[in-house]
Amino acid sequence: MPSPIRRIAMAAALAMIATPFAASVHAQDGDWKHGSSLFGDVKYPADFAHFDYVNPDAPKGGTFRQAAIGTFDTLNPFNIKGTPAAGAALIYDSLMTNSMDEPSSEYGLIAEAMSYPPDYSSVTFRLRPQARWHDGEPITVEDVIWSLEVLKKTHPFYNAYYRNIVSAEKTGDNEVTFTFDQTGNRELPQITGQLYVLPKHYWEGTDAKGNKRDFAASTLEPPLGSGPYRIKEVKPGRSISYARVPDYWGADLAVNVGQNNFDEMRYEYFRDMTIALEAFKADQFDFRVENSAKRWATGYDFPAVRRGDVVLEEFETKNAEPMQAFVFNLRRTKFQDPRVRQAFNYAFDFEWLNANIFYDQYQRTASFFQNSELAATGLPEGRELEILEKVRDQVPPEVFTKVYENPVGGDTRQVRKNLREAAGLLKDAGWEVRNGVLVNVETGEPFTVEFLNDQPDSERVLSPYIQNLERLGIKATIRTVDTSQYRNRMDNFDFDMTTSMFAQSLSPGNEQRDFWGSAAADAPASRNVIGIKNPAVDTLIDEIIFASDRGTLVAASKALDRVLLWNHYLVPEFHTPVIRTARWNRFGLPEIQPDYGVSPSLWWWDAEKAAGVKQGS
Repeated sequence: MPSPIRRIAMAAALAMIATPFAASVHAQDGDWKHGSSLFGDVKYPADFAHFDYVNPDAPKGGTFRQAAIGTFDTLNPFNIKGTPAAGAALIYDSLMTNSMDEPSSEYGLIAEAMSYPPDYSSVTFRLRPQARWHDGEPITVEDVIWSLEVLKKTHPFYNAYYRNIVSAEKTGDNEVTFTFDQTGNRELPQITGQLYVLPKHYWEGTDAKGNKRDFAASTLEPPLGSGPYRIKEVKPGRSISYARVPDYWGADLAVNVGQNNFDEMRYEYFRDMTIALEAFKADQFDFRVENSAKRWATGYDFPAVRRGDVVLEEFETKNAEPMQAFVFNLRRTKFQDPRVRQAFNYAFDFEWLNANIFYDQYQRTASFFQNSELAATGLPEGRELEILEKVRDQVPPEVFTKVYENPVGGDTRQVRKNLREAAGLLKDAGWEVRNGVLVNVETGEPFTVEFLNDQPDSERVLSPYIQNLERLGIKATIRTVDTSQYRNRMDNFDFDMTTSMFAQSLSPGNEQRDFWGSAAADAPASRNVIGIKNPAVDTLIDEIIFASDRGTLVAASKALDRVLLWNHYLVPEFHTPVIRTARWNRFGLPEIQPDYGVSPSLWWWDAEKAAGVKQGS
């Protein structure tokens, strides 16, 4: 199950998939729950006052400024038209909200309680009667039903994510029941609880000019929301700010106490990360997460840091490390042979990059669930082996006989060895070098590859890689485009290779279909950017989704991890086990940091600290 942004096995899977039910299963007296966890019982009781990791007495006030890269041209983040503004979801609430100190728990937000039968064939939510839109209108069951319908209609991701919901109906004054097309999927009630609720009356109405609103279109009209913030000021492509709603209906809920403390949240836009860092030094925004080892090692030695006005802090979490990788577009014929894809891994010299560019800050990623119990280790055994036996004839034999390891470079001799191995794989796949150019033996077509990129500073990572590819006879180029072009091309799968990141929760589930499932491969804007269509992968995804217990879920995740790795769908890059952050020292932080995230929504404006900060870098 994803985190947000986020976020997330079917033993006898096919036997458990049912046709749509004729009638919903309604909640019964005594079945209502204030929260739900995929790991057993939730941590917090029904009468809890606040999460442990917040300061319930945090003062309200101040402004929190962040940076965004690129541009934006729409305030609606729920369709595929345009590039949405940073923070656009701040104005909305969902049915449930997650806890940041539990790996997979949700508690009621718009919904005060939820109920579902033992077979997970449906889920019913009871809405809080005090829930309101910013215009004072109540949030209704009709809003919830309309939200599901319009999200599935207008965005491929939501259509896939909620595809197992076959109906939503009003089953009480403040109750809505969602019926599923299958049983045994423990995650579906929580997935449904993640639904953002949107105002039906607003979107079906007209704007200030009398024009009917179109949810599927891009818009710069500030939409109506229900959340802790509303849009305050919009400067298209330059900045957007959000004002805290002083009479926010949910401010005193236990899940919100101690959060959303700033009077204003502002996002300033910059062309790229390098410019953004200079703007941070000049005190044009307050907080940044650093994604560059070079900048972290060399870019923060300036006066404000030395005098303590800027705080550098590394946070650790218990999350699985994301898989960041160079991904292939399997819709391109040249990448369909796994030997070609494996050759690209042999050409990537991580060790040289780490020593010469990354200041030895990174580790090579070797799992889709890195640094978690879900990562495949050793050879398959026990329950994992039982699961893999079901797809033995559909997966590479190495799945059962070899431990996956990335090639190791770092010195001239080892790199030459790796390139020889790559050349052999390419030859076996039907490619040979003629006059220094790698060509297809049958067609004579040269092997070319374009790396699609939207961050100019990534070119220093790509350039050494391209040099090694050229030694194999591959003509490789970098195409750096702006954020809007990049999104458009990725939504339509118009690329050869690019860098993508796949973040995993500790309780994977339905989102795996969107990452790797065959049905998502041709859906525009899906997260299956690679274009994987593999029946074995589909089977293993169902093993995860329909796992009856934690042990089976772990085993199925290991099996999927192993099969994805041995199909060489990507070239794993690297990760750092810490989150590198820099902030101007104007804020208070809770004493207890949550295990599963770093969120400024928990911070507050500290007037005393702010008064002591000297302006400028």
